[in-house]
Amino acid sequence: MGMQEAVQKQKTVIVVGAGPAGLMAAEGICAAGHQVHVYDAKPSACRKFLLAGVGGMNITHSEAYPDFIQRYYDKAEWLDSAIRQFNADALRDWIHGLGIETFIGTSGRVFPKDMKAAPLLRNWLKRLRDAGVQFHMRHKMVALSDNQVEFEHVGENITAQADAIVLAMGGASWPKLGSDGAWVPVLSEKGIAVAPLQSANCGFYCEWSDHLKTKFAGSPLKDVAFSFTLADGKKVTKKGECIVTQDGMEGSLIYAFSKYLRDGINDSGRSSLSMDFLPLQSDEQVIKKLRNTKPKESFSKYLKRTLNITGVKTALLHESFPKEVFQTPESLAHCLKAVPVHFHKTKPIEEVISSAGGVCEASVDDVFMLKAMPGVFCAGEMLDWEAPTGGYLLTACFATGHLAAKGVNEFLERNE
Repeated sequence: MGMQEAVQKQKTVIVVGAGPAGLMAAEGICAAGHQVHVYDAKPSACRKFLLAGVGGMNITHSEAYPDFIQRYYDKAEWLDSAIRQFNADALRDWIHGLGIETFIGTSGRVFPKDMKAAPLLRNWLKRLRDAGVQFHMRHKMVALSDNQVEFEHVGENITAQADAIVLAMGGASWPKLGSDGAWVPVLSEKGIAVAPLQSANCGFYCEWSDHLKTKFAGSPLKDVAFSFTLADGKKVTKKGECIVTQDGMEGSLIYAFSKYLRDGINDSGRSSLSMDFLPLQSDEQVIKKLRNTKPKESFSKYLKRTLNITGVKTALLHESFPKEVFQTPESLAHCLKAVPVHFHKTKPIEEVISSAGGVCEASVDDVFMLKAMPGVFCAGEMLDWEAPTGGYLLTACFATGHLAAKGVNEFLERNE
């Protein structure tokens, strides 16, 4: 192919959103020989990604694929083709290609060797720029049509034209870092179905007594198991820890139940789970220890001596049950193994790790092109899926960006 033909074959593609999904799409489209322009509302790329890396950059998870894909709940089947084509192993290989080593932590989570996001991002942005990807920062999308995007840039409106467009603007968590959900009305007015953006991987509000609020707000709840009963009667149980706050609960164990709890609140206005304070001991073992009574011993000393139950756990026990049910070892053991807690609201979306909702599955084809707008593709967290923390969120962002790029390249080839 001569130089002239190569230039003629080259098309222009706009990517809106410089997060992991947008940059992955940009990389795949640029590799096919097209000119890519990445626009972002913020002054620099990947702001949420960098923040996620502050506590140790958990990039993906090493568990076997059949278990891995189930982490996407009822959207597992929809995301399967994207994640199968760019799974955890492919993502690790890609990171290694950027000169960053990875390791698997004890929980199966995968991290860069230095636990940081910044070196990975620095190497990636350099590679993208060297390949010819152009970046336009402080450009916020305000309008969209099949082949052009209107941006607000330092007080002016600017229009950019392209042969294809990728939208990767995130959900609505951490709005100050860029994902503010402002794109929802822009797509909704085009007749594109968008599921409401909601809190995911979030804390919940509940009503505590004044005693618990004043004495135990901020207390960690460790070595516990939470259980939630699904509509079909199946029980989901997970062990871990979280924090009892002034007005509810926060932390990794509660986040792991956020989809179930939020869906329950949406359905009926409240949701509950059951806490096991002694998950490593059977009912029989607990009863046997509780039979070891001493006359005139206070209830709290008795609990501490027999089972090492103290502090916030004792307070939560009193919060949930009347004292009368603690009279026999059998009934007390039953209480300790199933302490109910009731929630009525999620923490606000701007304070949570990720969001659920977004562009519905029915609105896009199998490579995430909008059916109502041929040539416009979506990727990342603005699609309607959610996942727990543990590298699953990032993997799906990279994978959907990767598949959207493939879709763009096929679309441009068909429309030469």
